[in-house]
Amino acid sequence: MKVTLSGYCNPRALLSFLITLPVLTISLVLATSAGAQSGLVKISSDPFTNTDSTHKSEVEPASFAWGNTIVSAFHVGRRPGSVGWGSADVGFATSTNGGVTWAHGNLPGLTVNYKGGTYGAAADPSVAYDAKHGQWLISTLPLVGLGPGSRFIGDVAVSRSTNGLTWGSPISIDTTHLDDKNWTVCDNTSSSPFYGNCYTEWDQAYGTGDVLMSVSSDGGQTWGPGLASSDHAGGLGGEQVVQPNGTVIVPFEGGGIDVFSSTNGGASWGKSQAVAGINSHFVAGGLRNPNLPSAAIDGAGKVFVVWSDCRFRTGCPSNDIVMSSSSDGKTWSAVTRIPIDATTSTVDHFIPGIGIDRATSGSSAHITIVYYYYPTAKCTSSTCQLDVGFVTSTDGGTTWTAGKKIAGPMTLSWLPNSDNGAMVADYIGVSYVNGNPFGVFAVAQAPTGSTLAEAMYTTKAPLPLPGSEPRFSGLADKPVAGAKSDHEMHFYYDDEGTMEIPRSRWVPNTSGQ
Repeated sequence: MKVTLSGYCNPRALLSFLITLPVLTISLVLATSAGAQSGLVKISSDPFTNTDSTHKSEVEPASFAWGNTIVSAFHVGRRPGSVGWGSADVGFATSTNGGVTWAHGNLPGLTVNYKGGTYGAAADPSVAYDAKHGQWLISTLPLVGLGPGSRFIGDVAVSRSTNGLTWGSPISIDTTHLDDKNWTVCDNTSSSPFYGNCYTEWDQAYGTGDVLMSVSSDGGQTWGPGLASSDHAGGLGGEQVVQPNGTVIVPFEGGGIDVFSSTNGGASWGKSQAVAGINSHFVAGGLRNPNLPSAAIDGAGKVFVVWSDCRFRTGCPSNDIVMSSSSDGKTWSAVTRIPIDATTSTVDHFIPGIGIDRATSGSSAHITIVYYYYPTAKCTSSTCQLDVGFVTSTDGGTTWTAGKKIAGPMTLSWLPNSDNGAMVADYIGVSYVNGNPFGVFAVAQAPTGSTLAEAMYTTKAPLPLPGSEPRFSGLADKPVAGAKSDHEMHFYYDDEGTMEIPRSRWVPNTSGQ
């Protein structure tokens, strides 16, 4: 069903939406700065003054929630593209009371910019919790090669905490200097045969290109070697999830959306297969957008993967957020469109993050997707207006609320210039705590001179559940016959877009999706 959402991006509808939000009495650790949008909370800031970063800037958040605690992690002090990769350090913002108040800081011992670190910069934070061992984990990519022309890129490390507030020095997982785009998750199902295993993924971007998996069974203190899938799949941006039976499913971007899995606690990894191809509209304005997948799992073990794709739009003028799901990691549903707005709209949607309430499942699963978008896809670096939005489903993705604006507009000149364009994120965070979804996202305001005003934000109240508002389904929407990208598709081992995956390594897409 194709629908027109007349309230989408409408200031009057947004005002009405904000007025209906639950009113909470909140004591904020870091007050919202003047000029920030109503309804948002600034939860961190860039404290650094190192000369090889653009200050004040924060980008690329990940988040995870367990119990009453939400931990997010992100780049702090992004280094400009003229210098190289990564950021001054990785920061964190943590709420231990379900999103009411937040504390923030930076990981010690990681980079030369903070408390005895030895690496020149860091990137790619990912957050996990190990319930068996009571440990919060933030995995990172500490950088050895700091810019283009280096034959090295990064290592993989993990920082540990028992409370999400005080962090130890990083523990090395891989030190080959060849790595990119790490991600960590733990098996938190007490009945699983591999309860307490934690799994960190990365790819050897400057080496074999393989997607690699390492396992820890002691709360992140020690880690096994990085193991490839049985067919040595190459790719980028894996976000693994763990089913209640202990099966680990690893969606990633290869020559499309691909996946492999392990049923033996990571002792070995199976052969990769294709989930779907990617047809993408080239995002305007030079905004950094590697179009990586985001994955989450419901309480029964059903896996959902989302990414941006233009297959439902004639001529590929803009991207929708699309989704495929699987109960076993082998058989995947047809790609469906999240009906944020009509396929005839001018809106371009990208950089999605998906979160699912683990206390829900099946036809009652609660799902929230947070994403960035341009209200008008056809824009330039000087005219593009960047916003943050979200949609919610309470019936396992069958129907969705209309897309709602959370933050914006931002102009691209307000953002740090990374090695691959103006940057807010390669991925975005959203997590449920006590049944309530909270997104964590970068918001920029107008800079003062050369000093930016970009930081991490969330909402003062949880993103609201649908209630009685209208819901919409994209299940009847069909891809446009002969749909294809409006630009030549390339896929890379690295998020800088320098190490291309050869077509000979693309996983055959026998599904035709």
